Amino acid sequence: MIRLSDPALEPIAQKVEAGERLSFAEGMTLYHTLDLNGLSQLANLVRERKNGDKTYFVHSMRLEFTNICYVGCTFCAFAAHKNEARAWDYDVDGVVAKVREKYEPGLQELHMSSGHHPTRPWSYYPEMVRALNANFPGLQVKAFTAAEIEHLSHLSGKSTLEVLTELKAAGLAAMPGGGAEIFADRVRLQIAKRKVSADKWLEIHKQAHGLGIRTNATMLYGHIETLEERLDHMDRLRNLQDETGGFHSFIPLAFQPDANALAFNLGKTEFTTGIDDLRNLAVSRLYLDNFQHIKGYWVMIGSDLTQVSLDWGVSDVDGTILEEHIAHAAGATSPLGLTTQKMVEMISRGGRIAVERNAYYDELKIYDQLEQAAD
Repeated sequence: MIRLSDPALEPIAQKVEAGERLSFAEGMTLYHTLDLNGLSQLANLVRERKNGDKTYFVHSMRLEFTNICYVGCTFCAFAAHKNEARAWDYDVDGVVAKVREKYEPGLQELHMSSGHHPTRPWSYYPEMVRALNANFPGLQVKAFTAAEIEHLSHLSGKSTLEVLTELKAAGLAAMPGGGAEIFADRVRLQIAKRKVSADKWLEIHKQAHGLGIRTNATMLYGHIETLEERLDHMDRLRNLQDETGGFHSFIPLAFQPDANALAFNLGKTEFTTGIDDLRNLAVSRLYLDNFQHIKGYWVMIGSDLTQVSLDWGVSDVDGTILEEHIAHAAGATSPLGLTTQKMVEMISRGGRIAVERNAYYDELKIYDQLEQAAD
C-alpha cells in the first residue's frame, strides 16, 4: 500500500499501479513534488515489478586509451592537448599492455571511452578491438560513445553506419551511453557545441541497435539545465526505445564541479545534493517505463548514496571498474574502483540480491549470502 501526502501524486500512482505511461506534465509533477516518500515508493514499485530484489553489477575494467581531445566541452576536466605534460596516448600494444597489467580472472567487461584524438588513423580503432579480443578471449569490449563514432566517421570518411559495422566485425560487443549530456540545444551550445548533436547521437544509437549492438544512455545533470530539459532528454530516449528496444540502461550522471571551465564560469563549487540525485533517479525509473534498468553510478554519487538509491528505482550499480579517471579529474571523491566483494556488500546491506552480470546483462552469479562474495 503506497501512502501519499501529495494529492497531485494520486492520479500518477493510479497510472503507475496500472502500468500506464506517464505524460510529460506528470513527469514534471514528479520533479516538483515535496512528497519524497511517496515518490520513492512509486519508483520502487516499478523497480520491483521489472527486477524484483535483484540488483546487477559487472566485474569490469575502465580504460581511457587517450585523454587527448580537440572538442573542448566546458564541463570536462579530463581532456588534454597533445603537448601537455599530463596527456597520454596508448598505441595498440600499449592498450593491450594496460589491460594485461590490471587483468584478473573473472573480468567480464572492458569499458573504453576516450578523447577525440585529432590524428590517430581510422585503422587504429578496429585494430585495437581485434587485438583485445585476440589477447583476452571472453572479455567483452564495450567501447566508443556516439560522439566518438561520429568523430571516427569524420576521420575515416565513412558513414557512421559503416564505422559501426566494421567495429562490430572487429569484435565490438556493446556501446556505452556517453556523449548524450543534455539534448536541449540551448544547453548543448554552451557545454558541448563541438560535440555530436542530439539528433545524431540518437541516430547513431538507432543504427547500433539495428546492427544488434546494445547500448546504454546517459544524461549529465546538475549544471545549467532546467528540469524541463532533463525530462525532454528522457522523453527523446523513451521514444527511441519504443522504436528499437536496444537500450540496456539509463544512467544519470551527476555534474562534477572541479577543474572545468563550466564550473569556473558559473562560480559553482557544490556537488549535486543527495535529494536531487535520488529524485532524478526516481523520476527516471517512473518516466522511462520501457527501460529495464536505471543505473546508480556509484563513481559520481558515492557508494553510500548508491546503496540508498536501491529503494529509489535503481536496479544496476555499474561495476568494479578497477580504475576510473574521467569523473575523478573533475572532482569525484569516490574510490577509483571497488572489489567484487565491496559491490556485493553494498547491494546486500541495502537489502537487495546482488547479481553479477556481463556486458549483455546475462546473469552469471546470484549472491544469496554476503560471504559468498569471497568465493
